[in-house]
Order: sequence, then C-alpha cells, then structure tokens
Amino acid sequence: MENMTSNKSVLSWINEKIDLVKPEKVVWIDGTQEQIEALRAEACSTGEMIKLNQELLPDCYLHRTAVNDVARVEGRTFICAPTKEEAGPTNNWMDPAEAYEMLYAIAKDSYKGRTMYVIPYSMGPVGSKFSKIGIELTDSIYVVLNMVIMTRVGTDVLKALGDSEDWVRGLHCKCDIDEEKRYICQFPQDNTIISVNSGYGGNVLLGKKCFALRIASYQGKNEGWQAEHMLILGLQKPDGEIRYICAAFPSACGKTNLAMLIPPEGYYKNGYRVWCVGDDISWIRKGEDGRLYAINPENGFFGVAPGTNEKSNPNALASTRKGTIFTNVAHNLDDNTVWWEGLDKNPPANAVEWKGNPWNGQESEEKGAHPNSRFTAPAVNCPCISSEFENPDGVPISAIVFGGRRAKLAPLVYQSRDWNHGVFVGSIMASETTAAASGAVGVVRRDPMAMLPFCGYNMADYWQHWINIGAGLDPEKAPKIFNVNWFRKDDEGNFMWPGFGDNLRVLDWIIDRCEGKVEADETAIGYVPKAADINLEGIEDEVSDAQLKELLSVDVSLWKDEVAGIEEFYGKFDRLPATLKAELETLKANIK
Repeated sequence: MENMTSNKSVLSWINEKIDLVKPEKVVWIDGTQEQIEALRAEACSTGEMIKLNQELLPDCYLHRTAVNDVARVEGRTFICAPTKEEAGPTNNWMDPAEAYEMLYAIAKDSYKGRTMYVIPYSMGPVGSKFSKIGIELTDSIYVVLNMVIMTRVGTDVLKALGDSEDWVRGLHCKCDIDEEKRYICQFPQDNTIISVNSGYGGNVLLGKKCFALRIASYQGKNEGWQAEHMLILGLQKPDGEIRYICAAFPSACGKTNLAMLIPPEGYYKNGYRVWCVGDDISWIRKGEDGRLYAINPENGFFGVAPGTNEKSNPNALASTRKGTIFTNVAHNLDDNTVWWEGLDKNPPANAVEWKGNPWNGQESEEKGAHPNSRFTAPAVNCPCISSEFENPDGVPISAIVFGGRRAKLAPLVYQSRDWNHGVFVGSIMASETTAAASGAVGVVRRDPMAMLPFCGYNMADYWQHWINIGAGLDPEKAPKIFNVNWFRKDDEGNFMWPGFGDNLRVLDWIIDRCEGKVEADETAIGYVPKAADINLEGIEDEVSDAQLKELLSVDVSLWKDEVAGIEEFYGKFDRLPATLKAELETLKANIK
C-alpha cells in the first residue's frame, strides 16, 4: 500500500522500524469501513476473533488473550527519563539508552512473516487545539480494530498532522507473549512508547494510558495544560443549563457508573439528566475566557465487563450492543452471544469460558469470564453521550471531584477551602483495599488524583504543576474542588449511602456550592454540607436524618491517624512542594 503521508519525520521513523522488525508487508490503516471489514474477516479466518450473533450483536466480536496476558502489568511498566529523579519515587525507571538497546534486541526481526499495520490516530477531535496525534505500529489486527474504536483513525489525521514533528511514536510487537520479556516503556522526552510481548489492551492500545496519561501528563507540564485520569459528566438541572464536572477515582470506586449515571426517579421527572463526555481521561486547558475546559481524548470505552448489568450501569451495557469487541468473556454457544459474571442470574450451560475450554455455567465452580475481561465499545453507542462529545473547544469545568473507598474516615462529601487545599486533598487520595484486590482487606492505598500508575514524571513535580495551574486562574473562575466517599460504613459494617443513581444528590449539592446557592459548615478538613441541603426525597427509608448526620460527620481522632499515613507517604518525595507541606501543617493544627 502507498504511504499515506509525505511527512519526513513519520516516514524516516517507520523505515527505521521496518529495518528493525522485518515485516513481510506494510499496511496503512485509512479508517475506511471497507478496510475494517476486511481486517475483521481476516481475524476471524485465523481464529484471532470470533464473529458473534449479528442479529443480536451487530458488528460485535469476541477475542481471547493468552492466559498469561490479561491485565496491565505495573511491575513491567517503565518511565525511561534521563534521570531516575525525573521519573520520581512512584514510577519504575530505566535509563533510556539501556531501555532502547534491550527493547530493540527483543523486537528485532519479530515481524518476520507478519504484517506491520501503521495506525495514524488522533487523541481528541481531529484538528482541535486540545488534540494530539500518534502513530502506532503493530503486528496485531486485534490492536488495529480496538484502536479504530478507541481513537480517531485515518487519512484526515495525517492531513491534520501535515509536516509537523509533534506526534507520538508507538511501536508494539507481540513477539512471543513472553511475560518474562514483557515491557511497556514510555520515553516522555522522546514522545515515544514501546510495548513488547503483550497482546492485552491496556499494554498495547498505546493511545490509552501510555499516551493519553503517561506521555500527555509530561507534555501538559511543559505546555501548560493537564492530562488527568478523570471522567467528565454534564449535570443538566431543571432550568436546562448543563454544568460539567471532572472526577477522579481509584479503580473499583464506580467511576464508569458515575460517568453514565441515571438520576433517581424524582430527579428524572423534574428534568435532571446526566450526560457522559468521558468515562476515563480528561485533557484540560485554560480557555480564552479564563475558565478551565476539558475534552475526552478518547473515542470509545474500554470497560470492565464483570458486574456490568441492567441495574449497575444500563448505559454502559447499551453501549456494547453493536460494534463492540469483547475480550476474555464467556462465549454462549446456544445463541452465539457473550456472558460474564454479574450480567444476569442465568449463566449459559453450553458455553466456552475465557481460556477457551468448554464450560457449563450452571454447574461449574470456575468463572466464565476473567475478572478483568473487557468490552471496547464506541462512545457514540452510549444512550447518554453528551452532545458536546465532539466539541473541539471542550466543555467548561465547574467542579473537580476526588474520591476513594474509606469505611470511616471521609464524610460523604466535603469541599476544599481553596485551589491549593484542593490539590492537597487530591494528593492524599486513598482507597481501602476490598476483597477484589489481592492481599489484606482494609489496607490504605494512596493513589493521588488516581494517577499513581499513570503519571509520566516525578509526582512531586506533577503536584507543583497543579499548583502552578491554579496560580494562573482567577479564583472566581477556577473549578471548586471536592472529595466524595460513597463507601462510608456503620459500626456493623453496612454501607450507609445507597450509591449508584443516588450519588446525583451529592453532585446536585456540589453544583449548588459552585454557584453560591447553599451555605456549608466549616470543619477541620474543609466544608461539609448542612444536612438539610442534601435532598433525601425518595430514600428516607434507606437514609434517616440521623444517618445523614453521621455520613457528614468528621471524626478528628481518625484524622490524627490519617496524618501519620500522609506524612509517611509524603516522606517518599524529596521535592514535595512547600505548598503541600503547609497544607499538611494546617490540617495538623485543625485537628488538634
């Protein structure tokens, strides 16, 4: 196939990589429906993908990864910056020269007898000032078909790039899927990502965490914007106005559910709606009016399948009904559809489990789907996708929300005193481990801004970047910063808040605070709602006034223990911003 561009930096880089990996042929991905159809057919002919029931699941396919290759591998993920200090204490570091030498030795000749696919893709709407362009080379049709869903792919991307050298270089080589030689390496100073010996989405869809967070966070630091692990939702109130919120949560805290929330019945009848702009990543820039604006750089959802059902997230489920690739779920042979744990109460009896073995879901103790099995679904399928999803200028952000799982410590919601206090609140974010994570239950895991595995440089410098962004904003126009905790428990260990759609009640208060419509009570940790301002209409049986007061209470003695944990965590950073040290001292003084 002809080269689709005359960009010298692109062509010389691709030629270097052709010399390295020695493909049998090179195919440029133009994003046309004809080419996508041909690739799907080819993947089905080799058994790489299985075509599902086209009446029930049009344009949907099933894929199984190798059994040793089912999740992101943080231990094999490296930031290859010139010095260890630039990568910081929370990242794995490798010297760039050593990393290139090692990776090229692994990748050498690995495409022999294989096709090299050249994927030009845009993170964000093509041509937007927010957007960035990448080129991924891969020997996997699965990667191509996922990238076509997750990003904007095709000839118009190369037109938008023109002769520019500002693009992210991505090389993916399946090699032998050898977990001992599996590496996912980011070179932030070189705008380069190299992934070898994996075929699993999170390690090989290089536009996702590798580019959109690790590389982009470093670009943002240098260029004065932010790449954040945040959903973006629009809350429409009865007056028809829509206010936008960015929110960051560690995994297993209901991030996708919040992004696609369905309001409680009473709210819905009154005209409340939630519109999903993005479920995972936000790129944030200052607009000409001095406010912060965000786009979702992605074009699809890469969601966890188990637990997704009609009750937990009907919008996510609806998103998967066409044009979706399912990975490592169970295959129902009776009707050629898919199934996973938590989808419904009727597991198929005549099925194949995620590893490819016969499976009777009615009798087997084994799981049909891998706990980290996935769906890759086009965002346009989502019933509540925002009309602003393609807006090249992004949406104006009223509030930034941080959250985590804390059984006793954090109240249902509290507001930071100001921007810098909000950065502090984000930097101390933590979740207590659940049974889902390996290891002990109830252990506090720090995950600042939910960026711990995804920050492409020293996290202390990342916090300073947040502080610098705030210093450039008019405090009147800056988003207000909040912390939420849907997971508070009573003394018997029961959750005190119903969660899911009822979380809208808290978002409603958050927007009221942003617009100065309600007062709040100042506590040692920030502002908490007056109980009367959280609307319990319709859930009075589940949450009594007394329980709400408990949900909003701040136990100073628990915060004394928390301070010790924060100090220990901050102790890892020799470049900790003075602003955060001062915020910690304020917290200590307040809880005395």
